[in-house]
Amino acid sequence: MALKVYNTLSKQKEVFESVQPGKVNMYVCGVTPYNHPHIGNARPFVTWDVFRRYLEFLGYDVTHVQNFTDVDDKIINKANEQKSSWDKVSGEYIQAYFEVMDKLNVKRAHVYPKVSTHMQEIIAMVATLIEKGFAYELEGDVYFKVEAFADYGKLSGRSLEDMQAGARVDVDTRKQNPMDFALWKSAKPGEPSWSSPWGAGRPGWHIECSAMSTKYFGGSFDFHGGGSDLIFPHHENEIAQSEACTGCVPFVKYWLHNGFITVNEEKMSKSLGNFFLVLDILQHYRPEVVRFFILSTHYRSPLDFSDARLTESTKSLERLEIAQGNLLELQTLTGDFLSTEALTYEKITAELRREFLAAMDDDFNTALAISHLFALAREINKYKQEVENGKPVDGKVVDLLAKTWQLMTSIIGVLEHNTTTVATEEQDALGKLVEKMIACRAQAKLEKNYAQADAIRDTLQAAGVILEDTRQGVRWKKA
Repeated sequence: MALKVYNTLSKQKEVFESVQPGKVNMYVCGVTPYNHPHIGNARPFVTWDVFRRYLEFLGYDVTHVQNFTDVDDKIINKANEQKSSWDKVSGEYIQAYFEVMDKLNVKRAHVYPKVSTHMQEIIAMVATLIEKGFAYELEGDVYFKVEAFADYGKLSGRSLEDMQAGARVDVDTRKQNPMDFALWKSAKPGEPSWSSPWGAGRPGWHIECSAMSTKYFGGSFDFHGGGSDLIFPHHENEIAQSEACTGCVPFVKYWLHNGFITVNEEKMSKSLGNFFLVLDILQHYRPEVVRFFILSTHYRSPLDFSDARLTESTKSLERLEIAQGNLLELQTLTGDFLSTEALTYEKITAELRREFLAAMDDDFNTALAISHLFALAREINKYKQEVENGKPVDGKVVDLLAKTWQLMTSIIGVLEHNTTTVATEEQDALGKLVEKMIACRAQAKLEKNYAQADAIRDTLQAAGVILEDTRQGVRWKKA
C-alpha cells in the first residue's frame, strides 16, 4: 500500500510522492515563546513527530525544520511586565519548550530557525515582493497586495469578497485593500527593531515562515503544517507571498493540519479558564500517558481533553505495559526449543504488521494503528499464559513477537525504550532489592503479619515501584 495523506489544499487524500526522490523536507510552524507550552501546542509537535518517524521508517531521508517566532507582541508585552528584555524572555521559554517536548519523547528537529536571526532573508523577500509589484510601502510599513495574487484563498477555500466581508482585519484606511497584510512594520517606541530600506522596524508574522522555509528548502518542498487555526490567515498568506516571490508553484506540495483541542467539549481558551499547560498536566500524569492520549485520536479529528480521558489513557497504557513486561520475561526464558507454532506466529505477526502499516499509510491513522498494537499485546499475553501453563518457550516465536512490538512502539513513540533484556547495573541493583523486599513481604504474609506486608508494599509504592499480585506470583513495575 502507498502512503496517502489528506492535503488541505486539494481537500482530499492524495498518494504521497516526494518532490525529490528518497528525500522529504518538512516545515512545521513552531511556538511563540512567551509562555510554557500548553496542551494545544503539544498536539501538533507530537503528531509531526510520528509523521517523521513513519517517513523515516519508509526509508526517506527527512529534514525537519521548526521555527521559533521569537519576535512578537506577546513576547514584548511579557518582557515589559517582567522588566526584562524580549530576547531573554524568548530564550527562557524556548528552553521550557525543549524540556517539555523531550519528556513527551518528541525528536528534536534538525533545524530550529528563529525570526531574530533571519532578518536578512526576511528583508530580501519583502524587497523582492515590492520589486515584482506584489507589495507596497506606506510611511515605513510594507503591505502585501492580495488583489495582485490571483490564487489568494486557494488553501482556505474562501473568496476574496467573502473574506473582505467577514474577516477581522486591522482598521487601516491607508491600505489599498482591507485584506492586505503587513510584511514589515515600522518601529514603535520601546520595541525591538532592525534597519531596513523602509526604515527601522520588524517583520509581520506571515513573512517570517516564508523566508525561513525558503532559505532551507528553496521555492518548493513536501510538507508544511500545524494546527487548523493556522490555515487562515497564516498559511494562506504564506502561500501568496512565497509563490509571488519565487514564482515556484506549488510552494508546498502537501498541507497537513491537526484538529482543535477541546476541554470537556468546549474550545480551549484563556477566557474560559480551561487553558492547560503541559508542565501542570505532567504533575498528575506521566509523559507517555499524555503522548498516548494525543495519538489515540486521528490527528485531523477534534481531541477532547479531560481528566476522564487521561485516566482512560493511563489504564490503556498500563495494559500495554503488562504485555511488554510479559514479553521481556519471555525473552529471559528463551532457549533452543523449536516448535511447529513458529509458522503460525509468522503469519499472525506478519498480518498484524501489515494492518499496522496500512493504518499508518492511510493518512497517518495512529488511532487505528494503536488498535493493532493492542492486538499484538493480546498475542503476547496469550503466549505468556501458555508458557506459565507449562509450554516450552520457542525462541523463534518470542523473536517474532519482539520485533513486531519494537516496530510498532518505535513509530508511535511509546514504550520504545524497554524492549531489550539488557539491564544496566543500576537496574540490576534495583531489581535485586525489590525482589528481596517482595520475599520479606511474602514471609510476613505467611506469618499473618499483614500490617508489615502492607508497610512493605507502601514503601515500594512511595519509591515508585508498583506490586501486582497474580496467580503466578507477585509482579512489579516502575510507576
